[in-house]
Amino acid sequence: MAKKSKTTKLTLPIIVEKDEDGFYVVECPLLKSCYTQGETLDEALKNIREVIEMCLEEESEDEVSDIAHIQEFSFHTVAVEV
Repeated sequence: MAKKSKTTKLTLPIIVEKDEDGFYVVECPLLKSCYTQGETLDEALKNIREVIEMCLEEESEDEVSDIAHIQEFSFHTVAVEV
């Protein structure tokens, strides 16, 4: 029998925005090139879970461990004049 690998449940931040065409665009800023979209928010969230799983498969165990140990992640905005 194949040995079952240990799994870890990660809680990762995501950013969701609605584009000009009405699609929900979602990205996980902790993972490089980890983004997707959906026609509905539910579809976009389902899709990002799948994309995150694929992105994590490409990461080393050390990189996943580093991500798992992040204690806080915050999103801020700043005003700039243009």
